Amino acid sequence: MPKGEQRTMRDAERTLKHIFGPVPSRRLGFSLGVDLVAPKTCTMDCIYCELGPTTDKTVCRSCPVDVDEVLRELEGVLREHPRVDYVTLSGSGEPTLNSRMDDVIRGIRRITSAPVAVLTNASLMTDPGVCAALDLADVVLPSLDAVSPRAFERVNRPHPSLDPAAIAAAIAEFSRASGAEVWLESVFVSGVNDDDCEVGLLRAAIETIAPERVHVNTVVRPPAVPGTRPVAPEALAAIARKLGPLAEVIATPTASPQRQMNRDTEDVIVAMAARRPITVDDVATALGMSHADAGRTVAQLVEKGVLTLARHDEKLYYTA
Repeated sequence: MPKGEQRTMRDAERTLKHIFGPVPSRRLGFSLGVDLVAPKTCTMDCIYCELGPTTDKTVCRSCPVDVDEVLRELEGVLREHPRVDYVTLSGSGEPTLNSRMDDVIRGIRRITSAPVAVLTNASLMTDPGVCAALDLADVVLPSLDAVSPRAFERVNRPHPSLDPAAIAAAIAEFSRASGAEVWLESVFVSGVNDDDCEVGLLRAAIETIAPERVHVNTVVRPPAVPGTRPVAPEALAAIARKLGPLAEVIATPTASPQRQMNRDTEDVIVAMAARRPITVDDVATALGMSHADAGRTVAQLVEKGVLTLARHDEKLYYTA
């Protein structure tokens, strides 16, 4: 095997399996990610998803990861980079599909005082066991992109057992009963779920849910379905106004760059790119590098075949 290919394989082997980042998040500052499912395992196949098409669409919970290994990886990363804003359960699919998510959150609590956040599509919040696990988090960030069955099917392409009205009701019940904060997110796709009727239905659901925050978002990174288009900024701002006083359009990350981590920089970049498409700016901000150094490092990884280049809306993104 050529030396270059041997190096590429060694790089892949050293990459953390379950922990990625910290990465700059538009909502959570510097977020250290915890990945609890195999890629890409989800209850939905959203057309805008930056992780690409769902390969295992399921509503059956299981534990495909070694929880002790997850926590060992987390502890090691935090020793090298202790200052994070949140430890966030997200990653390669829907984290609530992991049946031991509650054990992971308890383990995180033993390791760090950083608050725990969970990014979820809310599809399994109709399950009391899932809600009990989510209640252990500090912040739960459920998404609700559509309330009508037609728009729900078009934008989220869900497992056939899922019902948007039941999901909205479950989020509302959790919001009333839980001690965790609820930050609701709605992602709008041009021509799919952005008309006045759908926005009105979402506003009614938001009033029932009564979350602490409402985040209005659109397609930013390369989507699972080519041709999926973002809502224009001025139209997105208008949607936020229609959704009520809690709604705000999510801004780009504003956190300041961090000191470069001791772990091999390339390993960190590959772990980030394995979960979502990244830009050179993402790398520079997350690792405290200059834009030029980040660009050179990313270019080297492309040359080795570790990263792949993609273009979306005139911006360059990199995936593992």
